[in-house]
Amino acid sequence: MALDDGATLVIDTGNYLLAPTGTQMPSDLTSPAAPWDNVGHTSLEELLSITSEGGEATVLATLQNKTLRTRYSARTERMLFTLQQFDVKGLRLFYGANAPLLANGTLGVPTDPKPTVCAVLIVFVDGDNIFAFYAPKAEIYRADDMSLSDTESLAGMPIGITPLVHGTNTWTYAVTPLASTPTSVIATGATAGTPGAFTPSGAARPSSLAALRASTITASPATAWTTGQYVALGDATQAHWDGDSWESGAKP
Repeated sequence: MALDDGATLVIDTGNYLLAPTGTQMPSDLTSPAAPWDNVGHTSLEELLSITSEGGEATVLATLQNKTLRTRYSARTERMLFTLQQFDVKGLRLFYGANAPLLANGTLGVPTDPKPTVCAVLIVFVDGDNIFAFYAPKAEIYRADDMSLSDTESLAGMPIGITPLVHGTNTWTYAVTPLASTPTSVIATGATAGTPGAFTPSGAARPSSLAALRASTITASPATAWTTGQYVALGDATQAHWDGDSWESGAKP
């Protein structure tokens, strides 16, 4: 991997935006249009953290090979930030989407709170660089108890975002790579070989067999590949075309 000074990140400013579940990521991240809606002021000190659960490794063995393969359990990730805008929309992110607005203008705190479910876009700006997180579906709710600790700093509400799988996606959220020269070319074809290659030149490999099957990548040739032919995937596994579907491993 070559050094790329343009792929480093120092955050100048940023925004957290919400939209109805399934809303597409906007083409202009510097000025997202409706239905994307800014959540408001957030902490300058605690921009964003990501925690995770799961992902434990299990080593699979045979009598001949005690470390034959490794499998990882599913991982759930959670993004945390501090919201500093105490309006109705912000309070509902903390107290629950079903917090009722009462007749006297106050917001009731529900006994059975429900998370806000929506699409999430987090955009960080570093000069001309844009680094973003996008989740087409996520649950949002308080990440911790609120603490109003002093009279000199802005109060905040700790908010947690849990990205979820949306529709037939094989991913929960996406990020935008940084580079001096864009490298995120989407593969449209796969040519048989030992190994084969994805086209056009420089295209990113599908991350897994599931991602390959979910793509619109066209096999070349379209007939069943011959013995030993395959393409390498992003998770270091292999796949081949059997004439009507993508299958695991090299062609037997």
